[in-house]
Amino acid sequence: MARAWEADPSALFTKRLGKSAAELGNSKDEDDCPDIWQLSNGDVAVIGRDLSDQYGSRLPEGVRLGPDERVVVIPGNMLSAAKADIPDA
Repeated sequence: MARAWEADPSALFTKRLGKSAAELGNSKDEDDCPDIWQLSNGDVAVIGRDLSDQYGSRLPEGVRLGPDERVVVIPGNMLSAAKADIPDA
């Protein structure tokens, strides 16, 4: 059965949503940079900590992780800073 949505690995990073980790005080150096980016096809890429192992057994009812999916955590202030860049539905 085909999935309703599939990530396109050929999409390019086009626009940061919100502010950089450095601007928000969430990064001390270049090796530790959570981020949110809009891709060329309109999808969104989130760079954060993979906490799938820690959260996998505690997911809310009805929430599932596919074999190629991960629970990615970013600082809350990053999403708040991106609000102005995210269009309404």
